[in-house]
Amino acid sequence: MQPTLLIIDDEPLIQKTLRHHFERKGYRVLGASTASEGISLVRDETPDVVLLDLRLPDLDGLDALDRIKDSQPDGAVIVLTAHGTYENAVEAVKRGAEDFLIKEPGEGNLAAMELRVSQAVERLRKDRIHSYYKQHFRRRASDRELALPGEHPSIRALDGLIDLIAQNPSTTVLLLGESGTGKELVAKAIHHKSGRRDRAFVEINCAGLSENLLDSELFGHERGAFTDAKSMKRGLLEVADGGSVLLDEIGDMPQAVQPKLLRVLETRTFRRVGGLRDITVDVRTITATNRDLKKLVEAGTFREDLYYRLKVMPVEIPPLRERGRDVLFLAQLFVQDFNALLKKRLRGFSEQAQDILMAYSWPGNVRELKNVTERAMILCPGDEILPEHLPADLQGLAGTPVRVSPEETATPKPRRRGSDRFISLADLEKNYIREALEATDRNRTQTAKLLGISRSTLLDKIKRYHLKD
Repeated sequence: MQPTLLIIDDEPLIQKTLRHHFERKGYRVLGASTASEGISLVRDETPDVVLLDLRLPDLDGLDALDRIKDSQPDGAVIVLTAHGTYENAVEAVKRGAEDFLIKEPGEGNLAAMELRVSQAVERLRKDRIHSYYKQHFRRRASDRELALPGEHPSIRALDGLIDLIAQNPSTTVLLLGESGTGKELVAKAIHHKSGRRDRAFVEINCAGLSENLLDSELFGHERGAFTDAKSMKRGLLEVADGGSVLLDEIGDMPQAVQPKLLRVLETRTFRRVGGLRDITVDVRTITATNRDLKKLVEAGTFREDLYYRLKVMPVEIPPLRERGRDVLFLAQLFVQDFNALLKKRLRGFSEQAQDILMAYSWPGNVRELKNVTERAMILCPGDEILPEHLPADLQGLAGTPVRVSPEETATPKPRRRGSDRFISLADLEKNYIREALEATDRNRTQTAKLLGISRSTLLDKIKRYHLKD
């Protein structure tokens, strides 16, 4: 993206020289000869970097700096000063200026100015990306209360199930779903809604890691455990102590590591590679996979005892093609997010483009929709995404009847604001207890321990929900 530079200086020669130099370097250059004109441009054009002369005809440069920073707090301002005004320059830096430069003629000064401007642009780019992802997750956590984005009944039911699981912070969870459906987001929601929210959430992808590397990453190693072990290293299970760990692509975990994970699940203890001492940890284990673990068990590549130990609380995440108009709901969310990141003001997708989105099957699910949205926004020069901005394979779907889920074709029921995001808590609890009973072969004592309730309470709930054999 072309960076924008604003020069606020009342000397025409300096304006002309700087404009010529930075335009040749690929910058979009704006100019102002007064503070008021410059402040107006900052408000309207949001430049990345401002070169501000401290001596202006209508307003003191320091006062102008304050008003610029008020208007655009994250913008970079580099003040320009003549000889003898160092005190003002230092004061400007204290008030939020990025740097200050002495106005001197010559190529050397231009080179120094170009370096400072390019450094400011790079720093600003990194800060904005970091701030985007940080604020993005915080916004989801506060405004949407960590609810999964979507309006489809299956997502509202899943969101309610997450709430129920979060109330039991030790239960092992197995997330099942196609690639790109949002398993990581579900795992984070479970963690941040639980009593473990203030402790670490760590994740590791089991696919593509060798046995030795995964062993070391999960459990850590002692100094001298192998050739490159120059010092002791704590594994992710230690780092996550008190929190949660997500083991993604669990179906690809090497067989030699599987019994070690089973031991952690059963005893909450493990040993570092090369270690002799048992280490005890308190973590919630969340695993995720897009593979059929039962078939892997039948093929002999996944341990049967580990499979049943992981399957305490299986959670199915629906593919995007089964979520009806959530496709458009999510697409609009992504437009809003990328508007901030790409500094655009797109309104969204045109009606024709929306029809194409609804007709597509989305084999890559939510991740693919996000990538398609970003690509379309990059290619779109206007304020609305049209069919020609979509990938060629999607454009070929123009005129195809849209897919609508059965739930959405039914007669809509009256809705109260925000109240129908959840199914009955009693139904959720009933299903949850049934799953726990199956996981323990209907052993009441073990089930009660698993659920964190007394045996008598469990028996009452079994009777209430008619869950007897």
